[in-house]
Amino acid sequence: MRNTMQYVVDNRGVKTSVIVPFEKWEKINENYIKLQNKLKVFLAIQDGLGEIRTARKHGHKLQTLSDFLNESNS
Repeated sequence: MRNTMQYVVDNRGVKTSVIVPFEKWEKINENYIKLQNKLKVFLAIQDGLGEIRTARKHGHKLQTLSDFLNESNS
C-alpha cells in the first residue's frame, strides 16, 4: 500500500489538489474534530469570562458554583 501523498498540478506546475491515503485522511479528520471541540470549549470559557467582567463592571451579583450545582439537581 502506498503511504505517500500525491499532488495534482495544473499546466503551469502549480499544486491544485492533493491525494491523501485514506488512513492518513481519517487521522487528519479525527485530529481536526478534536481541535474543533477544544476551540468550542475555549470560546465558551472566553465568553463566560466576558460575562463575568461585564457583570462585575455593572455591579450585578454572580451565581455561585453551589447555587448552580443545586439548580442542576432540581
